[in-house]
Amino acid sequence: MTGPGGPLPTGTTAEIIELAAVVGALETTIVATPRASDRPVRIALVAGEASGDLLGAGLVRELRQRFPNAEFAGIGGDAMRSAGCQTWFDASELAVMGLTEILRHLPRLLKLRGEFRTRALDWRPDVFIGIDAPDFNLGVERWLKERGITTVHYVSPSVWAWREKRAEKIGASADLVLCLFPMEPPIYARHGIDARFVGHPMADDIPLQSDRDAARMALGLPANASVLAVLPGSRLGEIGKLGEAFFEAAWQVSERIPGLHVVVPAANPACRQLIQEQLSRSALPVAHSHLLDGQAREAMIAADVVVLASGTATLETMLVKRPMVVGYRVAELTYRIVKALGLIKVDRFALPNILAGKDLAPELIQHDCVPDKLAAAILQWFDHPQRIADLQGTYAQLHLQLRRDASARAAEAVAELLMRQPRTGGGA
Repeated sequence: MTGPGGPLPTGTTAEIIELAAVVGALETTIVATPRASDRPVRIALVAGEASGDLLGAGLVRELRQRFPNAEFAGIGGDAMRSAGCQTWFDASELAVMGLTEILRHLPRLLKLRGEFRTRALDWRPDVFIGIDAPDFNLGVERWLKERGITTVHYVSPSVWAWREKRAEKIGASADLVLCLFPMEPPIYARHGIDARFVGHPMADDIPLQSDRDAARMALGLPANASVLAVLPGSRLGEIGKLGEAFFEAAWQVSERIPGLHVVVPAANPACRQLIQEQLSRSALPVAHSHLLDGQAREAMIAADVVVLASGTATLETMLVKRPMVVGYRVAELTYRIVKALGLIKVDRFALPNILAGKDLAPELIQHDCVPDKLAAAILQWFDHPQRIADLQGTYAQLHLQLRRDASARAAEAVAELLMRQPRTGGGA
């Protein structure tokens, strides 16, 4: 199998190396620590934000298929709790964006990290799985690994964008890295780190063809209307920086396309309140503006075009095969630091563009993220429907590349790791 990053490492040599590792682990188990088979497997997990919570829930369910009596605990949200994970802290406590924002929350995050590390070590899990949230999880993983806990990092940080040498530091924290994208494992392989491409759970969840008519009916939208979905982000900081520019752009588009319907999903009540305030100050016609509680995917499917913040939502929009315009702004100080230090090593930010290795969706970042440019890019899609048809074929190919039954593959990789690692023992 190949991807944007080249062929994935496979073959008999890799299988022999893995078999040798299993044998070595078994010898260590026999000599050093007898397997603690009289107690359930303990798996600690940390997920930050809603996307990590969903990944964690899928992984917990698949791991329970392999270890029916396993105990799960850590940091997560509603999805992980529903899957059977005891949460010592809620995932929302880790949802912080940008350098300046992290600095403001640093004392609270350090206190939380200290409390979690102590509790996790006392619990003595057989494996710790950090799901995304690298600023928090990689440090926890390294600390636990140094104390004899097997560690996994699920969702590779963007080593292809932020200095490849970081892969070595990630390897010092994690015994295994589970990657969502095919271009990532070859980078880790160059540094001798065990990394597996497991696919993306969202690609498994979303059908290859999405039903626009059904989505419009569910949202009460006219079947033949022109529809623009506006997603300025799922966090207040994002909405504060992007919302007004997005809504001004939507108004400009509505001036060119009479009867345009604009749908705006709000991730939570706090986001809805801020979006409502921004909409009330905009010139968008109230009759054709639809503020939704959640339902982001339905809004994407119902739309002809989507304008949205850079992030995981761009992948979701690609998977439902809708054309998009991507905008993003961060705090000006954060932007200047990143530019001055040359931290970004890629020319593209939107995941569909990175996966394809070419510009599929217009990207308007920082000072280019202004209403006039956003509106012009949106109108390009409305004015050229043949471009949309061509784009959907490319999106379908990328969808198939990512569709790998990711949660099951991730669970299988963790199970293999557990089988070749000595159990840590732990409580009764």
